[in-house]
Amino acid sequence: MNFRKASEKGQGLVEYGMILILVAVIVIVVVFLLGPAVGNMYSQITAGI
Repeated sequence: MNFRKASEKGQGLVEYGMILILVAVIVIVVVFLLGPAVGNMYSQITAGI
């Protein structure tokens, strides 16, 4: 029975790890897609100052 509980705890840890990896991939894709637009916006702001 102890083995089964340890297995379930490990499964939860793996699931949290997969969610963390998914969030990291989404953040990387968003930064990659929006990076140039944000860079241009900052350039326009600094040029206006």
